[in-house]
Amino acid sequence: MRGANHYRFAEGWELAAAAGDVLAVLEDVARYQEWWPEIRRARRLDDRRGELTVRSLLPYDLVLTVEESRRDLAAGVLEAAMTGDLVGWSRWTVTSRPGGSLALFEEEVRATRPLMRRLALPARPLFTANHALMMRSGCRGLRTYLAGYAAGRAASGAAGDRP
Repeated sequence: MRGANHYRFAEGWELAAAAGDVLAVLEDVARYQEWWPEIRRARRLDDRRGELTVRSLLPYDLVLTVEESRRDLAAGVLEAAMTGDLVGWSRWTVTSRPGGSLALFEEEVRATRPLMRRLALPARPLFTANHALMMRSGCRGLRTYLAGYAAGRAASGAAGDRP
């Protein structure tokens, strides 16, 4: 999957939330649009697949179908295969840390959208900057969402850090 239209990203988000809570939120892809502004539309297709429409700063939407390829809550791993405007995979690995958790996001994709393929070399810095902006926004949104999620769990009497 190498070439000018190949991208590999890795970024860690430090979160003040239990790993089990983070995993619970991250595995609910259909609700991503509630906390991640660049996820313009999210819908569940079946038990293992969902469709996302993503748009960051650049004026184009990416439509992706994500299919669960690994769900190992004990190891803190959620992985999905991607098809559509991007083809490849993404993975969340969530680990406990003092005061919360670390959510590591990794992604390896190839752009299939014709305009992105044509502009792969000259626009690569814009595409990677666009991705970085989206990730920063997602981290902020997830932190805020998790604060409300934890408060809601505490108010309802739910306890414990799920695996």
